[in-house]
Amino acid sequence: MAERRTIVSGSTFEEQIGYARAVVDGDHVHVSGTTGFDYATMTIADDVVDQAEQCLRNITAALTEAGCTAADVVRVRYYFPDRADFEPCWPSFRRYFAGARPAATMLVCGLADPRMKLEIEVDARRPG
Repeated sequence: MAERRTIVSGSTFEEQIGYARAVVDGDHVHVSGTTGFDYATMTIADDVVDQAEQCLRNITAALTEAGCTAADVVRVRYYFPDRADFEPCWPSFRRYFAGARPAATMLVCGLADPRMKLEIEVDARRPG
């Protein structure tokens, strides 16, 4: 039977809502929608690029705990309340995902907290 385990980040949202930052299911890693909150302090920057960078740090931490890196990401979904905020984040996304070149989708939608300017979820495949 394939290994299934959960990864938690310490975000209060995970506890309050009842989900995990990521789920490892065999070779597959599913990282939940992740925002730009710094989970240690539960603070969030006002700038969208700063949020994107924190979001990518949060995703990196979950992938590392799962035994992956950004190079193992096969799918990324970007969610933005304001489509104008997407392009300023491209350099951050390119730096992080260019090696993997995952399938990607961007959606414009509302998010749970008006301070959130983006949310990203990824799927990865563990190496080996």
